[in-house]
Amino acid sequence: MTDSSVLGILRLLDSRPSHSQRDVAQELGMSLGKANYLLKALLDKGFVKVQNFRNNSNKLGYTYLLTPEGVSAKSELTRHFLARKVLEYDALRLEIEKLRMESDGPVAK
Repeated sequence: MTDSSVLGILRLLDSRPSHSQRDVAQELGMSLGKANYLLKALLDKGFVKVQNFRNNSNKLGYTYLLTPEGVSAKSELTRHFLARKVLEYDALRLEIEKLRMESDGPVAK
């Protein structure tokens, strides 16, 4: 279970709690089995709770709600994700600068 997959699901459910597992899988570009596995893990950790509308004629009438623990986990994962992306950006910026300096140098014949 990768942090980016978990963060993706938490962010998606926070904005669209009525998404089905199939919707989650499709929107995040993962298999239905992976979405099911991750949602179950998030339920087991207490980050998400599911509400079933039993009176709803649509048997897929579920809502996935982030718990307070899920909101905290989402915030923490977001901070870690952002810090990692900033480091990657800085490294890429340095690599681009090196390549620019090399390409401005004398051309080998």
